[in-house]
Amino acid sequence: MSEITNTRSLRGSIVLLRVLIGWHFLYEGIIKLYNPDWTALGYLSSAQGPFKQVFYAMTNQSFIGWIDGLNMAALIIVGLTFSLGFSEKKGAFIAIGLLAMYYLAHPPFPWLIQINTEGNYWFVNKNLIELAACLIIYQYPTGKYFGLDRFFKMNKKENK
Repeated sequence: MSEITNTRSLRGSIVLLRVLIGWHFLYEGIIKLYNPDWTALGYLSSAQGPFKQVFYAMTNQSFIGWIDGLNMAALIIVGLTFSLGFSEKKGAFIAIGLLAMYYLAHPPFPWLIQINTEGNYWFVNKNLIELAACLIIYQYPTGKYFGLDRFFKMNKKENK
């Protein structure tokens, strides 16, 4: 009996984690979408660490519009898939890639001076923690328990 309770509790915890991360991504994407002055230019041009040249290259005028659009789209897609509980594995895959890029653009390495950070970190920051949470969601999608995947699954059964 305790195993069943623990399984339900684990599912509920992962659903909560998924929805909260989804809200975070969706909010960030929509805020950027409706702010005509927003651009990733500042974030990318202040990149640090071993991949800074890659991020500097993204600030090229011919790329930055695409980078901004892809960033907003990725945030909104992840936000919707996680918040609504459908295609979570695809959303998690996109989230992991996006968070890895955020992490690598401004890695919290102790030998780097931290620019535009909310605190002092030592290898681990909020991007890395959220990336790890997305790895869990990728491995254990919960839309079939709470989300549109469950709704579509129930409708499929009714139509048979």
